Amino acid sequence: MGKFIVKKTNTGIKFDLKAGNGEVIATSEVYESKAACLNGIESVKKNSQTADVEDQTKEGYETKKNPKFQVYVDKAGEYRFRLTASNGQTIATGEGYKALAGCMNGIESVKKNAPDAPVEEVE
Repeated sequence: MGKFIVKKTNTGIKFDLKAGNGEVIATSEVYESKAACLNGIESVKKNSQTADVEDQTKEGYETKKNPKFQVYVDKAGEYRFRLTASNGQTIATGEGYKALAGCMNGIESVKKNAPDAPVEEVE
């Protein structure tokens, strides 16, 4: 089972969603407060369940409504995803994947792990 890890950074507080094997599958922006970070986690839990996938790597892709997972290719040529909430804000991003299939597996892992994932705080 996955879990959300909340940790302080030099500039605020952020979370990582880890899969059952301990791999980070999504990470957040840096929030100013713990309350805002926890709200971000709740947003990922909720929005990941109803989000469509918008594959921006395909020419002429169909624009989906928020919430959605946006799949794109980064400057290094790797596939990435970001989860946007219903208000259009990015609430979580995935790591870079060499193949599109790996990126899609990352999205499926977020959908599977996020809803029931407990929240742990680390120093």
